[in-house]
Amino acid sequence: MTSLIQVERDDRIATVVLNKPDKMNAMDKSMWQGLADAFAELSADDDLRCVVLRGAGGKAFSAGADIEEFRTSRANAAQAAAYGEITHRAMHAIAHSKHPTVAVIEGACVGGGLEIASVCDMRICGNSSRFGVPVNKLGLVMSFGELGGLVNLVGSAIALEIVLEGRVFDAREAFEKRLVNRVVDDTEVLEQGYAAAKRIAAGAPLVARWHKEFVRRLAEPAPLTDAENAEAYACFDTEDFQIGFQAFLAKARPVFTGR
Repeated sequence: MTSLIQVERDDRIATVVLNKPDKMNAMDKSMWQGLADAFAELSADDDLRCVVLRGAGGKAFSAGADIEEFRTSRANAAQAAAYGEITHRAMHAIAHSKHPTVAVIEGACVGGGLEIASVCDMRICGNSSRFGVPVNKLGLVMSFGELGGLVNLVGSAIALEIVLEGRVFDAREAFEKRLVNRVVDDTEVLEQGYAAAKRIAAGAPLVARWHKEFVRRLAEPAPLTDAENAEAYACFDTEDFQIGFQAFLAKARPVFTGR
């Protein structure tokens, strides 16, 4: 895994860090590859309960693509399509992470940075954070794989506004557009982000995974099958339910096993 993508562990919370602060964590090919590899590895770890994704340096989550790389890796349609397979793999790995994901956003979150944040389960940002996808100023199109997360998050009308205007806007507007779940003081972004991660990690992990699965499924137009409806009650046969139920009766803190 590239050193530009760092993975840290603290008990049952993992942190994936976009680590190129000298370029505002702008994404290059090796970072996209490392991001996909990191999330694939973390999804295979059943001991985890939550993954935090953030940028290094405190000034940017990610400023998007490393434009200098276009000369060598994205100079024409064929190269861009090959590159797109790498970015799509990373986006898919984050979007389909087994564990809940929290994007902790400090500073700029634009272009590819916003694409990445949009496929996380939650987004917490600071008051001075900035958002946008100004690719129209570069003559670039967001591919289907890149645009999908944004459309799923805010809907087609807002997604079109963002890409057609290409404006960079503030955290208040991002919250109004439902791009972020929470806006906090800049000095509290990390604290509040990890507080959310700890609340998630304290919950029953099987329940978190089921909820992620159910929310994705409800976005599909096909009617639910009998088997899918029945799965909503499978939790009653888990060890975690017995632990949670008994802890509630005893007014104690549950310690879930993930079984």
